[in-house]
Parts: sequence; structure tokens; C-alpha cells
Amino acid sequence: MGLQSFARPLAAVFIVGLAVLCGNAALAEPPPIEVYGELPAVEEMVISPSGERIATLTTVSGKRVIVVLGADLKPISSFKMDEIKVRDLDFISEDHLLLRRSVTEDLGPFFAQDKFEFYQAFVFPIGEGEIDMIFSNRRDLVGATFGYYGTRMVEGRPTGFFGAIELQRNSIETSGYSFNHGRPALYSVDLLTNTAKRVDKSPGENIVRDWLVGAGGKVLARLDSSQASGRWEIRGTSGTVASGENPAGDVYLVAIGRDGDTVIYSARDEATGSTRWYEVKVDGSQGPQEILVDEDIERIYTDPATGQITGYLLGAEAIEPVFFDKRSTDRADRIQRAFPKLNADMVDWTPGLGHVIVRTDGNGDSGTYFKVDLAQSRADPIGSERPAIGPELVGPISTISYTASDGLDMDGILTLPPGREAKGLPLIMLPHGGPHYEDSEGFDWWAQAFASRGYAVFQPNFRGSTNRTEGFIRAGYGQWGRKMQSDISDGLAALAKEGIIDPRRACIVGASYGGYAALAGVTLQQGLYRCAVSVAGVADLGLMTRIEKRESSSKVRERSLEEELGPRSGFREVSPRYQAARADAPILLIHGRDDTVVHYEHSLKMADALKDAGKPYEFVELKGEDHWLSLTETRKAMLKAAMAFVVKHNPPD
Repeated sequence: MGLQSFARPLAAVFIVGLAVLCGNAALAEPPPIEVYGELPAVEEMVISPSGERIATLTTVSGKRVIVVLGADLKPISSFKMDEIKVRDLDFISEDHLLLRRSVTEDLGPFFAQDKFEFYQAFVFPIGEGEIDMIFSNRRDLVGATFGYYGTRMVEGRPTGFFGAIELQRNSIETSGYSFNHGRPALYSVDLLTNTAKRVDKSPGENIVRDWLVGAGGKVLARLDSSQASGRWEIRGTSGTVASGENPAGDVYLVAIGRDGDTVIYSARDEATGSTRWYEVKVDGSQGPQEILVDEDIERIYTDPATGQITGYLLGAEAIEPVFFDKRSTDRADRIQRAFPKLNADMVDWTPGLGHVIVRTDGNGDSGTYFKVDLAQSRADPIGSERPAIGPELVGPISTISYTASDGLDMDGILTLPPGREAKGLPLIMLPHGGPHYEDSEGFDWWAQAFASRGYAVFQPNFRGSTNRTEGFIRAGYGQWGRKMQSDISDGLAALAKEGIIDPRRACIVGASYGGYAALAGVTLQQGLYRCAVSVAGVADLGLMTRIEKRESSSKVRERSLEEELGPRSGFREVSPRYQAARADAPILLIHGRDDTVVHYEHSLKMADALKDAGKPYEFVELKGEDHWLSLTETRKAMLKAAMAFVVKHNPPD
């Protein structure tokens, strides 16, 4: 699992390409479809603690690189990335970056899982020095990380905290180490020397353990959850400070409290089904107190140096950053007001929000990064995600409200073809994955690709989505293939009633749960769609639960799935694999061979069922691709295949 050597310098290449990244292409015709499927030209962007340096993962002249910019926004260092699956990038000091990537590995015959997505962490020196992989110098530890618990300054040195799987020493007769169990212990790592030291041992069998590490590297809280009974316990600095039982395992450490002497955790109330947040003193001097009552929290903000909560982002109808420091709240409000008609996401910032990296997208914006200096009241554009897709090529995006057949209020995101009248258009129904996820107004590369070819695209937030209340999420429990599915087709009917789309010219396309919904749209439902495209879609609910049981061996996870999916007795009725004979439109199956979330087996068995039933289908295998379409070439291959299939069965003109 070693990372191939990174090449440098490529600063000259970046200087040549910077003008392209920050410019807007004025193209009269839409670009080739592959342009929409490429990884963004800017994938990550972070700022150093002083605000003097910016690091970005970008593609310039076909080369994927990490570039570090100085205060004048000129490159000072670069590292070649190729097709590495970068999952996270951050400054750990002014002179060092921490990069985390994942890699899919075959596990072999002695493990419950065939494949596993391993995470590895690397320290990148911005100046002189060698790139170092965490745990690469320890024969007694697996060469991967199993959880990242932040970086803290310990005795003046940046120290990372990671989960590590310890190997057992073989007998005297045999050399080396071998696998014992997969329960990680907590290790601290001096990030300048790659010296690792165990901080806390691994938990016992059937126990999942989580940690919160405070300022100075002190472990302030440890959560142990039983995967058999659902019993849980939080230990602070002087013993147990909170405990309980949650059959579905919905108890999580959230953050360290704002003053550093408390921890915040969330737990689902079994009686009401709502999630509540609690704060408890780490020394046990005060028991759990409920906090943030009735607040819909989309995201929390923490101080990267201490892990302490600094604020939160309100979700649902009011997207509003709230910081405990009023000055920071005022500054966040100024940033939101500076981009009034766009989604403006604060990606990274210095303490006190003096310098902020802001990413925008939306109508007329395919994705732009800015460095905002609030003291100077200026925002400098420093990168475009899709420079070949200029403002006039971004299809209009809006939110459409409608009512489900049982009276539940719904909404969805409508993307229209650029320059086309919203009347009688062919439709691509594009339900999201999850299913606990949401679509919002913004640039969606898949939706915009179809819109660029003349299709209206609708992304319904069916019940079970996270765009509303927790009750709306729970309304989706037990409704796979039932009300969650009719919510989608109710959206089609609403658009047809308004005259926006021609209901006789619709296809349904989706990935993951969206892939399941696409298959269900032409098997569990009939007469709605001309074709269906399922990318990494679930085909068999029974198979999904059997794989989950085999791989996790968790009674808690089993109970959680049962609650979400409903009784097993109804699985076949809502599994497209077993309803293949009812398929009334051609189906395209696309699946990555390295998918560790929805196994490749789902599409194989769906293809066999369609073949046995004599139904038209096509099957595209994406070699080396995972569940998230992380690789450029296979992303483009997926999009080209999906577009060709839709155009064949539902021409836009």
C-alpha cells in the first residue's frame, strides 16, 4: 500500500495554468461531455494558520498536483498526485501539510470482507525534507490509519492522533508479525519525526471505541459502544461521566466544549426518535445537560488546535453560520452577504476569520474559490473548478415545491438546459444517493451534463432526505420502493402539470440509493420512464443486509438496518432483482469493481435476472473504480455511457 514517489517542482506549470483556472471560457457551444465528468480542476484548498500560505489540489495542463502558494499567491512548492484518491488535505504547521488518501485492497480468504478501503496519512514538507507515511517505520502496526483525531501542539511539536491496528508478534520459531484483530488503538505521532507512541489501548471484542483529544494532546473523553447490546459509556478524566443503552447504536462524540472542560455528545431518544445533544463535564462534577434544543445543526465548527467547538451552521430553511465569538459571526455574515445569489461555503479559515477560503457555486458559477481578506474587504478569485464551463453554459437552477400523493410537502432541484424555454422538455429524473442525503441549489456536474444536452433534470428530496426535519428523515423508514419511490414519481407529475416537462419523455438515472430508485422506477413501477440507468445501485435488499451482517458482525447495525428497511418479509417485494420480469424499459447497469459500499455483486445479479427474464439491458464494468467515482477516466467513462444510453432511448430533440 506504499505511495509512489511524488515529483516536484511543477511550479512553472502552475504559473502557466493559473490564468486558465481563474478565467471564464466564453464558449457558444457546450464543451465535450467528458469535461463534465472530469475531476474538478480544483479539488481541495486550505489556508495556513497565519494566512500567508494556501495549498490546493488542482489539475493544470493535464497534471494533477498539490501546489502551495505564498502570500503573493505565487507558487512556492508543488507535488505530483496522478490518480491518487486524496480524501483530505490540511496544514499542520506553516511548513508542513498532512494529506490523507484511500486505497482499495483485496483482503484475501481469511477475512469476512473481500475488499477494504484503507486510509493512509502522509506528511509533506513544504521546503526541504522527505515525504513520510504515518506508521511506515513500524513493523508492528498496519501501514494505514483507522481514524484521525486531530493534530495538537505537544511540547511545541505538531502531533497527530490516529487509530492504529496493532499486529501480534509471531512465535520465536517464525519471524515478523501477523494480524490479530481489527480494533484500533489510539497513537500519537510526532509529525516531524514520524515517531509513534500508544496513548490508549484497543477496546475489547464487539466494542467500538472513539476518542476526543484536547489541547496539549490530552485525551478528554473515550466512548465505548457495544455492538452486541447497544450499551455505551463515556469516560472522562476521572471515570464514567455518561452512559446508557441505544439498540441502534446512535450515540456519538461530537466535540470538546467551548471552554475545554466539557465534551459534547449526541444520542437518539428512543421514545421520540429525535437526536439530542448533551454536554457533560469531563471531571464528572456535573452530569449531562441537554444543549442546542430545537436547533437544526447542519455542521459544527471546531478549533483545529484544540478540538473545542467554536460554532455551528444552522441547516434546513435557515442556512446561517453561528459562532460563539460575535466578531466571527459578524464576519461570517459579511461573507454570506458578499455572495448574495450564490452558495458561499467557508472552506477553511484562520483564527478569528481574518482570512477565509470561500467556495461558491450556483446560477452562472460552475465552482470558484476565493481568498477573502476581511480586514482589507477584498475577495481574490484563485481557482475555478471547471474553467471550460463558463457562466452562460450553466443551466438555470431552482427549487420546485410539490406535494406527495399522501399530502407530505416535498421539494426538489430543477436544472434547465441553458437557453431553452421551460416548456415540454424531456426529463432526466436524478434521485440522490444515501438515502439520507439532500440535493440543494448548486452546480451538480451530473445534472449539468444532461442539461447541456437539452434535458430538464429534477433531483427530488424524497422522504428520508436530510433537507428538512428529523421527522422527515424517519418518514422514509420502511419505505424503500414504496412511498420514497412514489415521492419521486409525484415530482414527475408535478413538473408535467406545470407544463415544464413532457411526461412521455422521461428517464430515471441515479447512483447508490439513486441507482436503486432508478431500477425500482422501471420494475416496481411501470409506464413512467423510457429507460433507467443504475450506477452502483442496490438491487437486492436481502443481499445488502446479508453482506452487512457478514462484514460487520454487529447486532447494533443489524437492528439499525431492520428499523430503516422494514420487515425482511417484504424485501423481495421491493427488490428490483426479484421484479426483473416486470421491467418495462431498457436498463443500463454501471458498477465499479472496487466498490466496498454497494458490492459489485448487486449489478451482476440484476444483470442475470434481466437476462433470464429476456429484458433489454446493458452492463458497463468500471475496473479499479470505487463507490464514489474517485478516478477521472472511469468517471468520464460512466458519464459517456450513461449519456449515450439516455440519448438512444430518450432523444433530447
